Amino acid sequence: MFEELFLGVFSLTFGNVIMIIIGLLLIYLAIAKKYEPALLLPIGFGTILVNIPLSSAIDQLLEGVLHRGVLSIFFDIGIATEIFPLLIFIAVGAMIDFTPLLENPVMFLFGAAAQFGIFGTMAVATLLGFDLKEAASIGIIGAADGPTSIYVASRFARHMLGPISVAAYSYMSLVPIIQPPVIRALTSKEERSIRMQPKAQKIPRMVKIIFPITITVVASILAPTSAALIGFLMFGNLLRECGVLDSLSKSAQNELANLVTILLGLTIASTMTADKFLKPQTLVILGLGLVAFIFDTAAGVLFAKFLNLFLKQKINPMLGAAGISAFPMSARVIHKMGLEEDPMNFLLMYAAGANTAGQIGSVLAGGILIALVGGNAL
Repeated sequence: MFEELFLGVFSLTFGNVIMIIIGLLLIYLAIAKKYEPALLLPIGFGTILVNIPLSSAIDQLLEGVLHRGVLSIFFDIGIATEIFPLLIFIAVGAMIDFTPLLENPVMFLFGAAAQFGIFGTMAVATLLGFDLKEAASIGIIGAADGPTSIYVASRFARHMLGPISVAAYSYMSLVPIIQPPVIRALTSKEERSIRMQPKAQKIPRMVKIIFPITITVVASILAPTSAALIGFLMFGNLLRECGVLDSLSKSAQNELANLVTILLGLTIASTMTADKFLKPQTLVILGLGLVAFIFDTAAGVLFAKFLNLFLKQKINPMLGAAGISAFPMSARVIHKMGLEEDPMNFLLMYAAGANTAGQIGSVLAGGILIALVGGNAL
């Protein structure tokens, strides 16, 4: 016992101390600032746990014998097999109401346009020396979709899973800070004040049931590598809309989401050891993740402005920024900005439509990246 205590104390490195401080910072941001607390708190606590010398939470090679750690086992079971991110997609699908999108199908275009930053950031990452798989894993941060970022990174760059996950969820929580300056820089007050014309149409229940099935089939045919991603997302939505499985839908939204989120956060932390995280490339990844968010926001706004060149009934270009997958934060940001310019300009339902389209777009973008880059996981 005293020998283990001696080894533990004197095995503590400066890197371990820095990582423990980072873990405490993540916990602070989760509790005090409420930045994605469901993920950042378990990631932060797990970061502390795995940076304690000789921690039994992760694999340790002692005297030539490998002692398995529980978080390392969770990683093999949940991340390496991609099970945890896919289960999260069922929960997310059960939470999403696609009605605003079905009422305004044009918002599908914004869900696609706001993914352009992914590929732009991917190009920048390759110029900075990252290989194609690493660049794809960094670029997908711009999708503003944590599970998709984890899914792609676990496939292509597991050694960068920690900083990519932290970047994805941190920037998702910072959407109210990141998006407004970009939107204001690209739009005029007049454009931000454009009112959308309401559409008095009721979406039949049958359409809501057919929608997730159709999206799954079409998307899987166009991009087979996205079949699992889009399929699990749409299956969760089908649980919500079918009307005969309310208990399963509620379980997916609550128990499943909560349990897998806890396990996912702690498991991601298993990659947050000092030797893996404290590298110059971590800062580059965080910087490129921010660039991806900005690019995606700008692409959505500029695409909306482009459409307005040809439309008689103009679209508020801020809605293009809601095409990222940060649901419902981005929709709320756009709605708030609309009210600031015109107290009677209610954009929430339209922004929610673009936001849910972004959820579909980000999943498809992840599948397309996997198809384009190909190969096996690193």
